[in-house]
Amino acid sequence: MRPDLRLDGVGRRYGIRGPWVLRGVDLDVPSGTLVRVEGANGTGKSTLLRLLAGIDAPTEGRVTGRPRTAYVPERFPPALPFTAARYLTHLGTVHGLSRRAAARAAGQWLERLGAAGYADTQLSRLSKGSSQKVAVAQALLAEPELLVLDEAWTGLDADARGELERAVAERTAAGGAVVFVDHDPRRLAGTTDAVYTVRDGALHRTTGPEPVPAGPRVVVRVQGSPGATLPAEVHRLAASAEEDGPGFHTFTVPASHSDVVLRRLLTARPPWHVVGVHDPEDHR
Repeated sequence: MRPDLRLDGVGRRYGIRGPWVLRGVDLDVPSGTLVRVEGANGTGKSTLLRLLAGIDAPTEGRVTGRPRTAYVPERFPPALPFTAARYLTHLGTVHGLSRRAAARAAGQWLERLGAAGYADTQLSRLSKGSSQKVAVAQALLAEPELLVLDEAWTGLDADARGELERAVAERTAAGGAVVFVDHDPRRLAGTTDAVYTVRDGALHRTTGPEPVPAGPRVVVRVQGSPGATLPAEVHRLAASAEEDGPGFHTFTVPASHSDVVLRRLLTARPPWHVVGVHDPEDHR
């Protein structure tokens, strides 16, 4: 059983007499959940994420249930004396992987994020976008139980942004939790389990699961074991869903979220078989 992270009455300030950045924060992050944190600049979002990641300790209150955690900071320090591959391999061993497994995972994530061509490049010579890909890769190497993302999509190209969204779906599908901040309100819209806003030094729950976004949709037909139920994310995103035969389900989801939904189905245990995906207007 993965430990759920819990903050009880947590506060944080810098310096003995410094002003409180956050105070009285109560937050549960159960396994398998996706949580979005919002708020204006300077309200303490990054401080909250650093507390969740274990980078900062609370000035008051208690944090319990420490899952294995990985963190993508808002600013990644690229001026380190490593190549991208060596840095990721080293971080993988820190996370408990063997050197061989760490090197393999480093190569796989660089490939997925479109940065394999920079594996042997010094971090100090990477562009901002390539550095950000390394920052994302280091957090995903060892399949963390809690993934904390602070503006992690900033600087990534479109393909890498999509790959990170798929990685988030994989983590939650595997029972991990993800907490993220992003300036784009459309990021993972409709897939979160809860949204919180940091305001006036306090954390406020804004909503439960977000409404499914409007826009182009696709129809997906899948087959699973008889009696199996679709993952919760599918039910949350589906505009319509029906069982149309023993083990067969057909549902409609936003096209923008189809990759996330399909990855969730394919990484389920046991996985679902995708029979077909088509436009709702295509009646052939």
